[in-house]
Amino acid sequence: MTTDAIAIRARFNPLIKPFLVMKIGLTMMCTVVGIPLAIIWFLGAGRWWAQHYFDRLECHLGERNLRFRKGILVTTEKTIPLENIQDVTFVEGPILKHFNLSTLKFETAGHSVGQASDMHLTGIIDAQAFRAQIMRARETLRHPPQEKGSDEQLLVLRSIEAKLGEIADLLRAKP
Repeated sequence: MTTDAIAIRARFNPLIKPFLVMKIGLTMMCTVVGIPLAIIWFLGAGRWWAQHYFDRLECHLGERNLRFRKGILVTTEKTIPLENIQDVTFVEGPILKHFNLSTLKFETAGHSVGQASDMHLTGIIDAQAFRAQIMRARETLRHPPQEKGSDEQLLVLRSIEAKLGEIADLLRAKP
């Protein structure tokens, strides 16, 4: 785990389990070899796998990064620094809508087409709000709020303003 303090933990919709069973099962049925496997998949193996997959899903939005973890046999953990996130796309199609799901797709700086640096998160509850929180955190990191009174440029500008006021007063007083 990173040293980044976790600000927000995403929650995942349990309906991702039947969605994954259907998606993988239908993919298996597209091949002759996969049909017998699809039968086993739909008879219970898929539900077992989907439950364990769901139990291991994690997504944390911290102050400086977004961390995602998934997997059963092979665990994948991906951390994306917020300053590298270029865009977060909200995807919702008819099949996802049927399961009351959506996908957030992250585009990061420095990736090229076909590179595996992009991340897709399917099943986050209230994905639009989570997307907005990510974008706010990214903007806060890129443009931190400045404290009043500590900005040297502001002090210099106020000093110049005062001098210009004095000059204007002297010019007005001259006949």
